[in-house]
Amino acid sequence: MNYHRLGQTVMSYRKKKGMTIREFAEYSGISTSLISQIERGQANPSLSVLELIAQALNVPLYTLFINDIDTKSLISKKKDRKKVYRENNDHIVYDILTPDFMKAHIELLMMDLNAHASTTEGYYSHMDKEEIAVVMKGEAYVELEGIEYFLDEGDVVRIPPNVKHRFINKGNQANHILFVLTPAFT
Repeated sequence: MNYHRLGQTVMSYRKKKGMTIREFAEYSGISTSLISQIERGQANPSLSVLELIAQALNVPLYTLFINDIDTKSLISKKKDRKKVYRENNDHIVYDILTPDFMKAHIELLMMDLNAHASTTEGYYSHMDKEEIAVVMKGEAYVELEGIEYFLDEGDVVRIPPNVKHRFINKGNQANHILFVLTPAFT
């Protein structure tokens, strides 16, 4: 465990609450010196102390550890990437490019769309995600709410939540489209 990161997280939450170390110590029932040591990364707090801290900060216990990052998980090697196949896996393959995919707040995918293929017969729409697509190689068409638009290499399309869409490759060569998906802002 990285105690320095844990300490930074505790300090950040405490400061967001507008509390001094002394005020936080009184409120949490933990000594001022222990809180100071924890925030400086110089203490190995017990689970019961961490529970008191989380309770006093009114946050779930696990949030104190979110910033404890395995830096190796931040790298996505091409040879190790996972692939996602849609209903017609002869024509469409998505490479998941996002390192540490399950913990990220952003999804980065590369789609290979073969010649004379489309992503789906129907349409996709994402209820809770905003999407940006960049044509990295080749040319493509995007249908947005039933209206077809031509995209050349380097062109970008933004797809807000709930917009029905699909991609079509009418050309004779495969194209590559980079997708960035983020949670929709409310």
